[in-house]
Amino acid sequence: MKIVNGLLLINLMSGVAVAVEQPNFIVLFADDLGYGDLGCFGHPTIRTRNLDRKASEGMRFTQFYSAAPVCTPSRAALMTGRLPIRSGMCSDKRRVLFPDSAGGLPDSEITIAEALKAKGYATACVGKWHLGHLPQYLPIKHGFDEYFGIPYSNDMKPCPVMRGEEELEEPAVQETLTPRYTDEALQFIRKNKDKPFFLYLPYTFPHTPLFASDRFRGKSLRGLYGDVVEESDWSVGEILKGLRELNLDEKTLVIFTSDNGPWLLRRVEGGSSGLLREGKGTTWEGGMREPTVAWWPGTVPGGTVNRSMASTLDLLPTLLALAGAESPSDREIDGENISEALLRNVDTKRETYFYYRGTQIMAARVGPWKAHFITQGSYGTLPHEAQKHDPPLLFHLDHDPSEQYDVAEKHPEIIAKIREAVEAHKATLDPLPTQLESRING
Repeated sequence: MKIVNGLLLINLMSGVAVAVEQPNFIVLFADDLGYGDLGCFGHPTIRTRNLDRKASEGMRFTQFYSAAPVCTPSRAALMTGRLPIRSGMCSDKRRVLFPDSAGGLPDSEITIAEALKAKGYATACVGKWHLGHLPQYLPIKHGFDEYFGIPYSNDMKPCPVMRGEEELEEPAVQETLTPRYTDEALQFIRKNKDKPFFLYLPYTFPHTPLFASDRFRGKSLRGLYGDVVEESDWSVGEILKGLRELNLDEKTLVIFTSDNGPWLLRRVEGGSSGLLREGKGTTWEGGMREPTVAWWPGTVPGGTVNRSMASTLDLLPTLLALAGAESPSDREIDGENISEALLRNVDTKRETYFYYRGTQIMAARVGPWKAHFITQGSYGTLPHEAQKHDPPLLFHLDHDPSEQYDVAEKHPEIIAKIREAVEAHKATLDPLPTQLESRING
């Protein structure tokens, strides 16, 4: 892929290249959505008609990971293409930012928005930020032309709605947030229909407390949680409809995923990991494997399923490649360019994945094999205390995605291979994790 006379050349199949304008990008990022919470990922009663249609017209990723099992570090990883341990956006003491936190995403980090803005893109963040609420850390200081939303999770107080650096209301009227985010997103799209744009829409929900507008409250068979998810699905539908009406659908890549797994402590007000084990806060599959759909009519092949490993870490190098930009070369980038997987539904090149909780590598994956060195239950479940395993627990995720059958005794050679991968990865960490604590705790 390269830029020629202002057009991007994309190889859609072997030996064939087509020229298109620089594509638009929209990343729709749910909060605490479980792997099993969408109709197209198997939920029996939540109606997600728009996301299901999006999946039928696009590509589902069934092994797509967040880089952390909680909010702040997972968002930092998406924005930078780097594990949160590299940016300091993780901690063993306080794992997310709070209204009294003095830290945030460092200015030295390069975000997707900054890199695309340098290529002439209009940029907007609409929704929950959670990478620092002080002025120097807000989206408009990290490459976004516009920002509308709340600065951190909706269960934290105070909970203001902001535009740029200005507070518009406090507390936020949370029943109105999803419709307002949708309106803001559509306004931004219409305003920038004649130039390339990047829209990042991190939804507030289904993080608890749950709020749905009158239009959706009491409508889902799944109860309030279902109401909230179905309203987010409506929002996705409105955005896709807006793109079609503006004839931007074939120029726009839209990716939907989530920041981490469901908050199981919330019981019926939390989501479902489907067949996966555990949820938010853990490095079991249910905490970090996310329901993910990519849509780009005429470019991403419709009705396809990609079963290879991918991650939110991969968004930065992929979007930059599709925009004709280079990924930063002066730092370690943990993401992979998965554009060929998107365009041709081939396997990604990712062979390893490291499951962090705070600064600790809890588990690691090589191919289909995953070893757990330390396990910990979700918030409110037992055992919640960390348990070390030597030898580590070992699961074959293609055979056993629910992580029920430990096969460590049968495969010591696989455990040795995974340990080697972990040691090679640790050698790339600089500065050391202990030097990063102050950025999130400060």
